[in-house]
Amino acid sequence: MSDLKSQLKDAQKQAMRAKEKQRLIVIRSMLAEIKRVEVDERIELDDARILAILDKMLKQRRDSISQFEAANRNDLADQEKYELTVVQEFLPTPLTEAEIADLIEAAVVATSASSMQDMGKIMGQLKPQLQGRADMGKVSGQIKARLS
Repeated sequence: MSDLKSQLKDAQKQAMRAKEKQRLIVIRSMLAEIKRVEVDERIELDDARILAILDKMLKQRRDSISQFEAANRNDLADQEKYELTVVQEFLPTPLTEAEIADLIEAAVVATSASSMQDMGKIMGQLKPQLQGRADMGKVSGQIKARLS
């Protein structure tokens, strides 16, 4: 079993013991999504793949928050914000803007990128390094700014 998956299972047990109902629901949803992918693909997921799943869940929460706030549904937005913080607990520490800029610069040099057509090469090199540690949408914007 991967380290991240065992962390989630331990957190689930702690939430049950502490009777933290909301936290338990979020952790169970993360474990359910991991289990769904494992069953569908008939494999045991590694930490990198679990990070990708959690990153996707993070993105879904951010999208939901913006939609709920636009519709003046602050109660639902608050729930999504709480879920967002719980999911973030299991992700590695986020990178700073300076660290991301350094990684982008290194990827541009490594791929000899000179135009927007090279964006895919740069993203391909950066994605494994940034998975779960940075918002890939913002990183994409930074790469576009750097290449233009």
